[in-house]
Amino acid sequence: MSDAVLTAENWPIGANMLSFGNTADGRPLQDAPSTVWASQLRQVKQLGVDQIDPTDAWLPLAKLSDERLEEFRRVLDGEGLTLSSISMTRSSIVDREHGDDHLRDAHRFIDIAPSFGVTVVNTGFMQPLTPEQQKAIWFWLEDGHHDDPALRPLAIERVRELGDHAARQGIQLSLEMYEDTYVGTADEAVAFLADVDHDAVGLNPDLGNLVRLHRDVEPWETMFEKVLPHSNFWHIKNYTRDYDPATGAYFSSPVPLKYGYVNYRKVIRQALDVGYTGPFCCEHYGSDSLGVIAENVHYIRQVLSSALAEGTK
Repeated sequence: MSDAVLTAENWPIGANMLSFGNTADGRPLQDAPSTVWASQLRQVKQLGVDQIDPTDAWLPLAKLSDERLEEFRRVLDGEGLTLSSISMTRSSIVDREHGDDHLRDAHRFIDIAPSFGVTVVNTGFMQPLTPEQQKAIWFWLEDGHHDDPALRPLAIERVRELGDHAARQGIQLSLEMYEDTYVGTADEAVAFLADVDHDAVGLNPDLGNLVRLHRDVEPWETMFEKVLPHSNFWHIKNYTRDYDPATGAYFSSPVPLKYGYVNYRKVIRQALDVGYTGPFCCEHYGSDSLGVIAENVHYIRQVLSSALAEGTK
């Protein structure tokens, strides 16, 4: 990570760009005029947020030509924005059909990250939504991809390969926790990371992916206690969660960070206590996602300001 002293004001906290989708006028966003990119970036800036995570589910930088990548850099500079991090979304490096392509993209992300001042590239093992998930009101209400245990050794091998590359570039690789993948629970994530055994690889404790599920999950306090010491990046979002033991019914819904099931004021302080220095990437689904993300960015900065002033870190 950077040697600069982290403060509440300069801590990397980016807005995820998923809410804009990945097409414009019926064509992939990567093929759209840069004026489209600028218009979307400007909306982020107008909300008082000055960093983004350009997930490949929005604009896949790894697939841009060198010329278009420089065009993106100029647009980013022109709108007064920088990158907090780079995330890969539903691009598993062990996908049976596209895993080799995703691995190449991951290497390209690692190559270009330092030129944008990015210290971490996020990847994971989640795969594209199923038709049933695409039809659901919330995709997590339907069962999705389950990782094949037989491919776990290949996953470890490829993560190590990416970790070696990241180390040479002076950055980190982070593995996003997601249900039914090799890092689908706190215990599985810690065990997988131990098997990878690489100093440049850590966890993305995106436990929002788990607390929204309509199934039994470990208490969030216990999960965070297990994974925060190994975390180097954080997709951060919150949900309501309820369970009726009389009927077996669950309920969950996306909400801003300070209103949900997880107490993030407590958890962020806990993270600082165990030495967390990674970027945050704020996510939200539904409603005015970008507006909620902006609220969450400001909320995190307030929590950091309070915690750092007390010497929590």
